[in-house]
Amino acid sequence: MLVATPTDYQLHLFHEGTYYKSFELFGSHIVKKRRKLVGTRFTVWAPNAQNVRLIGSFNNWNGSSYELERLNEEGVWTLLIPEQDLSGHLYKYEIVTPNGEILHKADPYAFYSEMRPNTASIVYPLNGYKWKDANWRRKKKRQSIYEKPLFIYELHLASWKKKQDGSLYTYEELADELIPYVKEMGFTHIELLPLVEHPYDRSWGYQGTGYYSATSRYGTPHELMMFIDKCHQEDIGVILDWVPGHFCKDAHGLYMFDGTPTFEYAAYNDRENEVWGTANFDLGKTEVQSYLISNAIFWMEYFHIDGFRVDAVANMLYWPNSEELHANPFAINFLKKLNEAVYEFDYSALMIAEDSTDWPLVTKPTSVGGLGFNYKWNMGWMNDMLSYMTLSPEQRRNHHNKVTFSLLYAFSENFILPLSHDEVVHGKRSLLNKMPGDYSEKFDQLRLFYGYYMTHPGKKLLFMGSEFGQWDEWKDQDQLDWMLMDKFNTHKQMQIFMKELIKTYTVTPALFEKDHEQDGFEWIDANNSNQSIFSFIRKGKKDDEFVIILCNFTKEQYVNYKIGVPELTNYEEFFTSSRSEYGGSSSIQSKESSSVEGEYHGKPFHMMVDIAPFGFSMWRPKRRRWERGNS
Repeated sequence: MLVATPTDYQLHLFHEGTYYKSFELFGSHIVKKRRKLVGTRFTVWAPNAQNVRLIGSFNNWNGSSYELERLNEEGVWTLLIPEQDLSGHLYKYEIVTPNGEILHKADPYAFYSEMRPNTASIVYPLNGYKWKDANWRRKKKRQSIYEKPLFIYELHLASWKKKQDGSLYTYEELADELIPYVKEMGFTHIELLPLVEHPYDRSWGYQGTGYYSATSRYGTPHELMMFIDKCHQEDIGVILDWVPGHFCKDAHGLYMFDGTPTFEYAAYNDRENEVWGTANFDLGKTEVQSYLISNAIFWMEYFHIDGFRVDAVANMLYWPNSEELHANPFAINFLKKLNEAVYEFDYSALMIAEDSTDWPLVTKPTSVGGLGFNYKWNMGWMNDMLSYMTLSPEQRRNHHNKVTFSLLYAFSENFILPLSHDEVVHGKRSLLNKMPGDYSEKFDQLRLFYGYYMTHPGKKLLFMGSEFGQWDEWKDQDQLDWMLMDKFNTHKQMQIFMKELIKTYTVTPALFEKDHEQDGFEWIDANNSNQSIFSFIRKGKKDDEFVIILCNFTKEQYVNYKIGVPELTNYEEFFTSSRSEYGGSSSIQSKESSSVEGEYHGKPFHMMVDIAPFGFSMWRPKRRRWERGNS
């Protein structure tokens, strides 16, 4: 229950860096006692301010009679406006800095904010939404995500789809449009680019100001709750892209909050993130730790977020503006503390590190010296494979190791294979347009690439539009080119291919149950650089459950290609990228093959198969029932 005045215990925990529900103390709150209105309370941390006044739509933006009381030397200020429920009112803090300058700042803990370009905070009680996702929450706590399929659809809500007049869909409209699409395609989760309030559309939310304020671009916080609730009711998890490393420097935000470095480092070199024009959070400051860790808990408690993709971990782990890499001990301790707190709140949470470095033990428990994440983006695999795919087929034989190298470290961490927005923007071209060759060959190679991607160990993430072969790179101010599927059958066929590939992935245990175990993968032939053909086995938890994968990265067709296999039995080709329904033009179609005795590729038996140009295919013993589902 909220109290009229913050307690000494709350203040102690906040300054200690262990108050992981500091949103109950700070910000604006309607205080009631035995259901009777006490008033609206405002509390803010401004340690070096001379004075703090409350200004807003309720006092004509004149704070002369609305001075906050300083509660302690550490600079927590509070004001109770008695017997008034100020829900819906706009407000800011008028802060007098140590040198007498007057700043008008939005509330760092505001639960709602004005629509940009306006910047005031809004008094907004978050209680009252009736959740209906109990089945989802029980289900995810019963399951180990490591042994389940995980395929994330990464989304920028503003540009996934727009109305005819160019305006944005609301959370409610997105629930009607987006959720059925994600469900039909078969993705298990969506990942939303940051939803914290931010002033500049083209920062995509990565330069935020209101960390507790779900952006008003698409509607109210309660409408966002409804959207997430409906996702869960359709068995779709929701991951939030989250940026605890740095924040934007707009005047109304966190930067120099009381006229001095408050949320950011004091030293210029530590504070200024010159690459992005932002300021780095001071992760050694205990109050900042309370602020950020509470923010993660806040999104899980109030919005039922299932996890976070933590942005720019490398920027946190190493000190900025230095010619050499120097580890930041404050960030290391913060990340461990963050993950421990999140798992204590929800042990089924997904904590995903976007880390481009070779920092060790990122996904190992803090108890053994790890950072405590449960997943890490495999940036090395992504860079190597996209580099390999842009080569002409004739050149690929000279870069064979770009495909095989990832298997030397694939099980050192719990990896997600990311094909994210970062790879299809700022002149990098779309995934389809990265492929060499003529129009038809681009589609053939993208299907091949997706097949290899889907069968490589690790969970998956794909940026919106890539599923139907977006031709242009991501245009963040426009909607996806949905009309391509109406005008060009090749794009519709690519979408059908991806839908079938995702379905095959989610019902084939050999493709996900042992993603993070060395014995879940076995090369058949990793050395055929001359023909650029790769063959390997993926294995499920059951000893007799395995899938054979063949990938041909050239335009040559092979008839009666000899491949070693582990069992003497009949095999069936149960998925191939060369089917005409997917846009394939090869005369080779799905078929069967019987293995015979005779060692080959180090296996006791072998069989003969036909391989299509740029062909991807999966084979399995015919006698078994394979699809065990993912429930």
